[in-house]
Amino acid sequence: MAPKSILRWSQIGCGVVLVGTLLAWPAPRSGVADAPAGARRFVWGRDSLWNALSASFASARTTGCTSKVPMLDYVAAKLEPLSKERIAPADPGLDSLEDAFFRLGVQAAACGAMANDYVALQGRMRDAIKWQSTAWDLNDRVVRDRLYRALYGSRAAAEEVMLQHRDSVETLLLGSPVGSAAPSAMSNGVELRSGDILVSRGGYPTSALIARGNDYPGNFSHIAFVHVDSVTHEISVIEAHIERGVAVGTAEEYLAGKKYRVMLLRLRPDLPALQRDPLLPHRAATTMLTRARTEHIPYDFTMDYADSSRLFCSEVVSAAYRAHGVTLWTGLSTISAPGLRNWLSSFGVRQFETQEPSDLEYDPQLSVVAEWRSAASLFDDHLDNAVTDVMLEGAERGDPLTFDWYALPVARLVKGYSWVRGALGGVGSIPEGMAASAALRHRAYNDRHQELKATLRSRADRWQADNGHLPPYWMLVSLVRDTGTLGRR
Repeated sequence: MAPKSILRWSQIGCGVVLVGTLLAWPAPRSGVADAPAGARRFVWGRDSLWNALSASFASARTTGCTSKVPMLDYVAAKLEPLSKERIAPADPGLDSLEDAFFRLGVQAAACGAMANDYVALQGRMRDAIKWQSTAWDLNDRVVRDRLYRALYGSRAAAEEVMLQHRDSVETLLLGSPVGSAAPSAMSNGVELRSGDILVSRGGYPTSALIARGNDYPGNFSHIAFVHVDSVTHEISVIEAHIERGVAVGTAEEYLAGKKYRVMLLRLRPDLPALQRDPLLPHRAATTMLTRARTEHIPYDFTMDYADSSRLFCSEVVSAAYRAHGVTLWTGLSTISAPGLRNWLSSFGVRQFETQEPSDLEYDPQLSVVAEWRSAASLFDDHLDNAVTDVMLEGAERGDPLTFDWYALPVARLVKGYSWVRGALGGVGSIPEGMAASAALRHRAYNDRHQELKATLRSRADRWQADNGHLPPYWMLVSLVRDTGTLGRR
């Protein structure tokens, strides 16, 4: 070969090596932001009660249904004054109500005839506590803990009952009537009003991470905004998608997505802002609908709710209402666990005091209009949550989210291709705003979650065969822990 040809090929070879080296060069990791001041993770600290309830359930299953359930009357009687008389969040009567509701749940789980009554009772309890919270200060830690214990705790108990009687419980629970002057339309047996908020739980590993990954682990991972046209009554659903930013779809398209539960929230009509302008919710929804249809709004991976140039799902609602004088998320979520903050930072999150979907349920400005839960899908929800909780325990032990170094050059090329597709109006494999390294860590997280879930499902099936009923949530967590080390990927 001629010297010039050798030189040319050596130059090409050097160029390829240089490009490959640059593509494989590790991206610099920015520092992880400190935890918000005063933030700490909620801890139930009631393992003795859970163990006692498990033992009671085993005994109650042999007894089955009885003609008289005094505890049902007791809980109903305790709820009656809560809807009329103001009490303090630290009132010991709320502690006794909590214990009674949990203990009644054991009887309802053992007796299928009580299941629907118990789920309805949980709805009444939620309405009463939310009414009480309209006079409480959500920046007070005692209040936040009380709301979480009452709303999250009662929901967890109700869903354990639903899981034991999946073929007989009703999937749709209607809340108390909530008035609204906004345009309306019917969808799947529920009246939607313009300005309503849909809070849902997706069926993906990262959905569970969003729901569980904060100081008050919750049940929801996504927020969407409802607009109803005042003339045609057409329903539009506005939501921020990781893949393509803010988009507008139909109610049918929204419901077609994989969801374990959906809750419908509505601003209370007695709020001062709505008293002055009853159509404020419709105006807020119209503002966001117009913006979504006239400009491209990228997804906000940093979770910075104060910057509305990019929007994550919660911001779609909060930014629209803020522009019309209503501040939602009166209690912000915090993320204080160091390992979790390190993981989220590797995904691109920069704000650890933010607006999590689950916390919107606790906002006293909002009433629950309806909630849909598929009893069949709730077990998948519990499997996802249990795996996520144990993975997050691993994060605090220092388990990393890693990937093979040789995958990074390919991911960066895919990222470049995705950028070109996005510039031409398409949707690439790696979302706008997500780094190639973050996409690889995201995939590593999903893969590990799916592996653990498959193992857990198998173990749960064996446990059910041995015990004659589905394992409760705390047993699922124990079964995941028993799978051994999470490993390092």
